[in-house]
Amino acid sequence: MYPFIFFHRNNQRNSVFLNMKNNDFQATLSNHAPPAGISIPLEALWWEAKGNWEKAHQLVDHLEDYDSAHIHGYLHRVEGDLWNAQYWYNRAKQVVFKGTLKEEWHYLVDKYL
Repeated sequence: MYPFIFFHRNNQRNSVFLNMKNNDFQATLSNHAPPAGISIPLEALWWEAKGNWEKAHQLVDHLEDYDSAHIHGYLHRVEGDLWNAQYWYNRAKQVVFKGTLKEEWHYLVDKYL
């Protein structure tokens, strides 16, 4: 079995989204598809907010970077699987969020925009 290797993303952001704020991202939830060019972690958050937990989970389930692991932990917290959530927060080197799911969603959107 191969060791699980994390790749940390480059801190450069897509220039198209440099000025996008949480409210702008939220406004896209009325669309049928997420904004083109957003990161996979943001796309997963977008689908989860639209009520499609399965699609969100499929996007990050197989990825090995810290950001995706962070979203993966959040998704398992949404699901109510706190043991699995803790596992993924640990993999992401993050602590479990100490607020509501809604507050965490907004925190994650701000963090990954």
